[in-house]
Amino acid sequence: MDKRKKSARFRYSSEQVIDKPFNWSQIIRLFGYMKPYSKNLLPKAFLAMMVTTAVRLAVPVFIGVLTFDHAIKNKDTSLLIQLIIAISALYLVSWGANTLRIRWMNYLGQYVIYDIRQHLFKHIQRLSHRFFDQRSAGSILVRIINDVNSLQDLFTNGVINVLMDVIMLFGIIVIMFVYSPELTLAIMVILPLMFFISTSLRKKIRRSWQVVRIKQAKLNSHLNESIQGIRVTKSYTQEKENMNFFNGVNNETYDSWKTATQQNALFRPFVEMSNAIGTAILLWFGAYLIQGEALEIGVFVTFAFYLGMFWEPISRLGQVYNQLLVGMASSERIFEFLDEQPNVHEKKGAFEFSRIKGEIEFKNVEFSYDDKRKALKGIDLTIGAGQTVALVGHTGSGKTTIANLVSRFYDPTSGEVLIDGVNLKDASLGSLREKVSVVLQDTFIFSGTIMENIRFGRPDATDEEVQNASKAVGAHAFIEKLSNGYETEVEERGNVLSVGERQLLSFARALLADPDILILDEATASIDTESEQKIQTALKTLLNGRTAIIIAHRLSTIREADNIVVLDHGEIIEQGNHNQLMDAEGVYYHLVVSQFKMLDAI
Repeated sequence: MDKRKKSARFRYSSEQVIDKPFNWSQIIRLFGYMKPYSKNLLPKAFLAMMVTTAVRLAVPVFIGVLTFDHAIKNKDTSLLIQLIIAISALYLVSWGANTLRIRWMNYLGQYVIYDIRQHLFKHIQRLSHRFFDQRSAGSILVRIINDVNSLQDLFTNGVINVLMDVIMLFGIIVIMFVYSPELTLAIMVILPLMFFISTSLRKKIRRSWQVVRIKQAKLNSHLNESIQGIRVTKSYTQEKENMNFFNGVNNETYDSWKTATQQNALFRPFVEMSNAIGTAILLWFGAYLIQGEALEIGVFVTFAFYLGMFWEPISRLGQVYNQLLVGMASSERIFEFLDEQPNVHEKKGAFEFSRIKGEIEFKNVEFSYDDKRKALKGIDLTIGAGQTVALVGHTGSGKTTIANLVSRFYDPTSGEVLIDGVNLKDASLGSLREKVSVVLQDTFIFSGTIMENIRFGRPDATDEEVQNASKAVGAHAFIEKLSNGYETEVEERGNVLSVGERQLLSFARALLADPDILILDEATASIDTESEQKIQTALKTLLNGRTAIIIAHRLSTIREADNIVVLDHGEIIEQGNHNQLMDAEGVYYHLVVSQFKMLDAI
């Protein structure tokens, strides 16, 4: 349990509370997502808000001053009826305007949230492999889902409400000063104290919401990890251990929410207490002014209405400020991702590959994943167009790194990687990767049909082309035996298929893309002998005219490669075809002998 907790703390060490002052420039940047709607929804909502505010400011004057001090005081029944009709009409107008304001602001909020999530997802799709190496899937999901969702209230209610409440407060203060400056000043005496206390809460509230986001990221990461690794958990009977760990993470998330909501909740009771003090001042000082005939009853009633209305926008402004704090905590994390730049950059006016012959050259290439340990050391390697080259070596020798550099998932730390004489740093990523297909050992099957999964390699492929690719790799036979053939639905990761069947689908997917360069990274490691024989037969035809890089521990699968490159700790120690390397009786020879001895022992 202790080990598990230590590893978790290490894993989430990058998720730290950002302790810095309120960043208005960041909030302005966030509100920039409203710009596309500044000519349509925003003006409509603003107009509806102005109508609602004007009506709300006018009603107390109608009820207090006009009704009490004119109609009732003068016993003018006709005026009283007219005022009742006018007040009813004003409430009806306010109801209509408020309904439209809420509807338009809800539309605006949903559109903005949609745009932010779309922008964030699109940006993440552009980021390099290194970004995903350093972050768990769960923490990325939190940014796209939870952090973006937390902005919804800010855009739906916060923006227009702030304007409405500020105008409301200003209007109330002006009207109150017009009718009685003395009573207004007496009531406002509580404001400085309220401002001082509310200011002291801001930092605590902001930090508490940042902690909530961090704990949510940790919870989502653990959930994702637990679901993906459920088979390993059950194999080692670690369900109880996993549940205990989840319970700890869940409690941390609950506690962070509890703390944040408690701190949020401090503001409203304080506003209500201020309202109570203001009401007491109104009753005491208002009665004194009325007795001295310095204040009319109608004005007193109007003040009572305005006082009730006064603390309401102040309370809402406090809530909006809390929304801004939540928005800032979330936007800090969203913009952290949006400010990430791909490690692999595409130059302006990059070279577009129309067709690749397939000549690959490594010139004194060095590479490090962490700027500390070198994965490749001074690699010089030439792969002729149409050649099949096998990369052999112990785990960590640099085989997959070479394949990653050819696909330009990473750029070399130093040196050059060229295809057809073009430095890959000068090439368009899209045109390069359209011509290079990669088949991994751990193939990924998406939710959907078999047909859709194979067609993922080339979305515009016909059904016939999909079937031909499947036949070429020996997948057609087992697909036809499925309940609905090519239309059979498979769940995420293709759990209804065997490991070998999933691998065959990945072959079909890669070959359908018709690549000029094909990279097989341990692609036959999980396939049984019968399936392997089918694939080997298909590959002789399919690799004809294509450059192929094969990474394999099962050395029997690479005997016919044009060139076999043996790597050790990031360096090429020998190369040649199978017969040449066997005659040399070097590292490759001993690898083959030891593997056959192991098979004989079995």
